[in-house]
Amino acid sequence: MAGLPTQNFERFFPHWMRTFVRARETGLAIAGLVIGAFSGVLVGLIANGAQRAHEILFNLGREERLSAQVSLDPVLALAVPVAGGLLLALVVRLFGARFKDQMADAIEANALHGGRLRMGGSLYITVQTFISNAFGASVGLEAAYTQVCAALASFFGRGLAARRSDMRLLVACGAAGAISAAFGAPLAGAFYAFEVVLGAYAVASLVPVMASAIVASYLSDLVTHRHGPLPVVTEFNAPTGAFFGHVIILGALCALGAILLMQGVALAERFFSNKRLHVYLRPALGGLIVGGFGLITPQVLGAGHGAFQLNLTQSVPLAMLAAVLVLKGIASAISLGSGFRGGLFFASLLIGGLLGRFYAESVTALTPFAFPAGLAAITAMAAFGTGVLGAPISMTVLALETTGDFSVTVAALAASVLSALIVRETFGYSFATWRFHLRGETIRGPHDVGWVRQLNVARLMSKDLRTVPSDVTIGVARDMFPVGTTRQIMAVDAQGRYAGVIVSESLHAAAHDRLQRPVLELANQLEAFLLPAMNIRESLDAFEKAETDVLAVVDGSDTRHLVGLVTESHALRRYGEELERRNREFSR
Repeated sequence: MAGLPTQNFERFFPHWMRTFVRARETGLAIAGLVIGAFSGVLVGLIANGAQRAHEILFNLGREERLSAQVSLDPVLALAVPVAGGLLLALVVRLFGARFKDQMADAIEANALHGGRLRMGGSLYITVQTFISNAFGASVGLEAAYTQVCAALASFFGRGLAARRSDMRLLVACGAAGAISAAFGAPLAGAFYAFEVVLGAYAVASLVPVMASAIVASYLSDLVTHRHGPLPVVTEFNAPTGAFFGHVIILGALCALGAILLMQGVALAERFFSNKRLHVYLRPALGGLIVGGFGLITPQVLGAGHGAFQLNLTQSVPLAMLAAVLVLKGIASAISLGSGFRGGLFFASLLIGGLLGRFYAESVTALTPFAFPAGLAAITAMAAFGTGVLGAPISMTVLALETTGDFSVTVAALAASVLSALIVRETFGYSFATWRFHLRGETIRGPHDVGWVRQLNVARLMSKDLRTVPSDVTIGVARDMFPVGTTRQIMAVDAQGRYAGVIVSESLHAAAHDRLQRPVLELANQLEAFLLPAMNIRESLDAFEKAETDVLAVVDGSDTRHLVGLVTESHALRRYGEELERRNREFSR
């Protein structure tokens, strides 16, 4: 990532504090507590700010939810999202170029940059997300929460001179605090950090992450005055064959819906990227379309917290459930595709809950195999969220903490695991990794692969080369390199370009009648070579493909000037050493 943090904020905490955090697990736990405290307050302030913006911009009463409204003033429903799109375009016009190379989310930072996030770029993303949600775009604030909290954690990590593994852990603490504070769900926040941001679980990382999640949830509750769990009646009975049949069907339906939603975002992006549509007018057009949907039902506007409570706790006609389900999915895809910023976290929960309730009430009305609507809603909420985010444990625990009903564990977890399996087998990505894929990245999760890219051929190669002109004879080459002098010789042509590898044994084993033949006849691997920028995995793949134990390194595929060599044994040893080091850092 261009523009990684400079040394301006490195090691700004006192030496004793840095030493305490680096040397003691207690130090990391305390750092997690501090990060959680800041995260809880920040999330509460952002949430209150967005709610206040809804009240002002859409002329709502105090504490009234935008998506819980029966209707809105038609002028406001259309004008506010359009104005938000224009304001967002202005922000991009003024600051987009400045922060272009500073934007990375917590997943990308942990996967590629050792947990390092730029505060400026993160604040830029947070402001964009806040504007998008405040002006009614169908996106959630969770992206802003995790972005700013993870950036804050990275800032603390730099000040503490944290190791790479500790920096990644602190970023996970920030993300855990953000999700925990957003939903009042500490367990869900912690598992989100492990599954989505950290990529693995270790006992040593449990205390800092849980500490951050718990204190963030508590402080956010104080700031937002959040009420208790949703009063969803699940009517859970002992599992039966029909019960598991419903769970399987729901899991499959949610996986299909999640894929359609993610593909819908990509389709919307292609539509709005039409060159005939000016780039700065795209969010305004998207806002106009979403505002039009808001005229049909305001439940599609904003993240959907009001719609979530309305549809999961009250009696709603099937036609309304179906309409909100479809319109919310389309509105979210259009919002993101047209340039609004935000996430699909809460939208996926709302859509999943709607899908589950629609399924249960339809099945109960049309077949003798009844399935409780509340149970179906919570099960599908977890499964759909898993399909989008790729985090089955997080979504299951979130469903349980949101409702306060732990009796639905079996159904929610089974449907979530099935949904995750289907999405991975058929689509291959979660929403976050799908976005990376669309822009050309190969990240499949938050696992630390940045060190693989950093350990490239330029760092592996040896410059201690023995070269021979390709036009000399075998006899002359023998005289130049007596037995035992070297194991391999690099042939170069008259222009100094790489012309192949000559093994010393084959040089001295050549028959007497071949001594006057060109040494180039003994050269191998003429088209097999490495480039300095290749990472270690690419180099190991090249060794396997060439079926050799040494490869030349050239400056470019066209110029082919020799700059070094790499042996397979050395590459494997370095790769093993780095793997062992990363595993030791994480499991210590």
